Amino acid sequence: MKKTTRFRELVAAPQLLMLPVAHDGLSALAIAEAGFEAMAVAGYGSSGSLLGLPDIGLLTATEMLAHYAHLVARVDIPVMVDIDTGFGDVNNVIRTVREAERLGAAALFIEDQTFPKRCGHMAGKSVVPVEEYLPKLRAALWARQDPDFVIMARTDAAAVYGLDEAIRRANLYAAAGADMVFVEAVTTVEDMRKVNASVPVPSMANMIEGGRTPFLTASELQDVGYAVVAYPCASVFTAVRALRAWAGHLKAHGTSAGFAGPDTMVDFEEYFHFIGAAAMREREKLFFGTGE
Repeated sequence: MKKTTRFRELVAAPQLLMLPVAHDGLSALAIAEAGFEAMAVAGYGSSGSLLGLPDIGLLTATEMLAHYAHLVARVDIPVMVDIDTGFGDVNNVIRTVREAERLGAAALFIEDQTFPKRCGHMAGKSVVPVEEYLPKLRAALWARQDPDFVIMARTDAAAVYGLDEAIRRANLYAAAGADMVFVEAVTTVEDMRKVNASVPVPSMANMIEGGRTPFLTASELQDVGYAVVAYPCASVFTAVRALRAWAGHLKAHGTSAGFAGPDTMVDFEEYFHFIGAAAMREREKLFFGTGE
């Protein structure tokens, strides 16, 4: 089955689809190893991982797409990607959507923030008029080659103009043909229910540790009406905590002895298998026969 078809089926299924978000190849492998049916990769962790800088629109389309391509190629499960505001006008959107399809993504989302965008839970966001965003969304829908490729419309209007405007936009985006909608930074469970009762297409929630949206379990999110939930920051938050602890210990003690252990590090052999090196060594044997 095509990954696009599989992703579309997972969104439509009765069970909430959980999308952990990878920030690099290692986190992508860990997510796939854990048994998730799909995953995502987005600007927040990618900007931190690639640049060591915040998600404020600093990554170019070329950088983001190249990063996505590596992750998509490394895992067998469907991957949804983030194309921010589309990186320009409708022509840029068309090129970006087609490149995302070409690299093997199963889905993408495009947002209605002004450029440069901000992480959805940062202060100081602004959104473009609906009349500016809708042509980009229509261009994205027109550009896709595979009808199963899922395109989600994201609105950040709730933090700028209030929930009613965000819902109005979400409905306009659904009417324009978006397969899914994502109303970002909803601040109460009551408002989360209101969003899902008001939109005619599947809706996604964003669960950010310390963010603006109530931090609910998967079953609670399904109960309030969501079809999909993404976890956009947890992998990079986890990596930063672990790396700071290791670097601090090494600096203080001149060795990782006393820090290294099964709860803090994998060892050489475990990493050798995790990264795929052991499987590669076995695969090499196929090509070094006796010649008989």
